[in-house]
Amino acid sequence: MPSKRYKKGCELVEAGKVYPLSSAIEVLAKFPKAKFNETIDMAFKLGIDPKQSDQMVRGTVPLPHGSGKTVRVLVFAKPGTAADAARAAGAEFVGFEDLIQKCTEGWTDFDVAIATPDAMSEVRKLGKALGPRGLMPNPKTGTVTQDTAKAVKEVKAGRVEFKVDKGGNVHVPIGKASFGAVQLVENARAVIEAVAKAKPSSAKGTFIHTCTISATMSPPVRVDVREFLAAA
Repeated sequence: MPSKRYKKGCELVEAGKVYPLSSAIEVLAKFPKAKFNETIDMAFKLGIDPKQSDQMVRGTVPLPHGSGKTVRVLVFAKPGTAADAARAAGAEFVGFEDLIQKCTEGWTDFDVAIATPDAMSEVRKLGKALGPRGLMPNPKTGTVTQDTAKAVKEVKAGRVEFKVDKGGNVHVPIGKASFGAVQLVENARAVIEAVAKAKPSSAKGTFIHTCTISATMSPPVRVDVREFLAAA
């Protein structure tokens, strides 16, 4: 059963209405607040067939105002310059064989994994352990790189990853309920534009069918993305 807070939120959303982005965030701000700093999330329903390999939608986007989340970063790198740079940039965990062994045993107490190209021959073996949790380093998301310092700094500063799921949906966090309206609008704009630009060339027809914004415990608010698609 929906909570009283959720029902109150639903009363503030006009049935069937698609709101301009700034208006959607204004509605979101009026919802009854939870007792914790909720995450604000955007959800997209895409007009693609996720079963087709050439219609995969995946990418990263730097949020202008960060995600509001403390990100714990692990870097797989052999001893040397790349490992030292990762530590200096603020990575919580840096190592090679020792960390691979820990992950093999089921340890996943981190949010993002980065690896140097030469480490990937061994890290690749962790596919079954890290893949299902979305923690596997990938060149397409900038998490397989020799420039570990840059990758660590970008992730810490609020670069978020997005990837279409089996149902053709994409979910992206854009900040926290404590953020100001301008911060959320600018973060949301960056995410919408990034998702729009990630449209596969093989995808035909309408790409973004619906877009909604919501807090962790709130109902969704429909967002009109047409102004962003025109610019994409």
